[in-house]
Amino acid sequence: MAVYLDHAATTPMRNEVLAAYVAALAIVGNPSSIHSFGQQAKGMLESARETVAAALGVDPIQVTFTSGGTESINLAIKGLFWSRAPRNRILATRAEHHATIDALEWLERHEGAVIDWIPVDALGRIDLAALEAAMGDDVALVTTLLANNEVGTVQPVAEVVRIAGDVPVHVDAVGALGQVPLPAGLAAVSISAHKLGGPVGVGALALARGSVVTPLIHGGNQQPYRSGTQDVAGAVALATALTLPHPDVAALRDRLVAGVLAAVPDAVLRGDPVDRLSSNAHFTFPGCEGDSLLFLLDAAGISASTGSACQAGVPEASHVLLAMGLDEPTARGALRFTLGHGSTDADVDALLAALPPAVERARAAGLSG
Repeated sequence: MAVYLDHAATTPMRNEVLAAYVAALAIVGNPSSIHSFGQQAKGMLESARETVAAALGVDPIQVTFTSGGTESINLAIKGLFWSRAPRNRILATRAEHHATIDALEWLERHEGAVIDWIPVDALGRIDLAALEAAMGDDVALVTTLLANNEVGTVQPVAEVVRIAGDVPVHVDAVGALGQVPLPAGLAAVSISAHKLGGPVGVGALALARGSVVTPLIHGGNQQPYRSGTQDVAGAVALATALTLPHPDVAALRDRLVAGVLAAVPDAVLRGDPVDRLSSNAHFTFPGCEGDSLLFLLDAAGISASTGSACQAGVPEASHVLLAMGLDEPTARGALRFTLGHGSTDADVDALLAALPPAVERARAAGLSG
């Protein structure tokens, strides 16, 4: 029995999305062409843009289709930073997704940005007092996750917006859209289709009215903030995914959490135990290497995630857990289970049966160098 518990990495395409995507792929025509084929494609594209805009609470002209969440985040952060010159400070946490952290570090190295890293607490939540203390006239933007993609903690984004005042706030909603409502007052929101049951390679950046970004990609001006022939079928698929309700898996998640803690009593649930993504269950297992657990569970037919980076074959502790104050050996014992459409009680039962022997074997193997 194959069990998929890694929906936060990518969730299978939903049937309704697949049908709309395949139908749109059959339509010929560049939406920039003025003949009837091109205008038919343009009509589909703009209809999709209107649907995405409505879902995100912005005007259609403020929706830029991108190649995915990473591009959307880079366009928002770099574009806002450049458009806000000479302001050169950016406020963010060390618990962000690498798409954010790497973009910020690039701006620091190449564009003279000054990054103020705001601490997070033991649950992964941004320190609002530290954020408020760091605000100033030279702040170009604030960027934060809607909810942490690893440990699932929902961020107090409405409070971040209040503290920021006139400073634009960008939110990475890639892993949380559909589970957490977007508060008012955001300057920019980044999303990705494949986290919502759409295809890989499609995303969007939504800007509030009055927000401006400097483009990353030039050559055609097909969209105000992004050049390049637009992916009509991808836009249709993203729009379709946004019209579907997010699966209600909170009760199943709670059953998984209770079962893991009963099966492995010294496992520790990480992130906020209540105010967290309904799909997320993240644990550390003392004395275990997360990668060992991952491989052992995979051999048993269960797919999960460590939520950590691995470079050149050397396991590394999650930067999120380290930012939360965990020591490296503890952080390296992390495993994340995430649910989505199609997840069942049988999936949880299979995990709970396979997990105790996997933990026992992983502990026997110990931690790598």
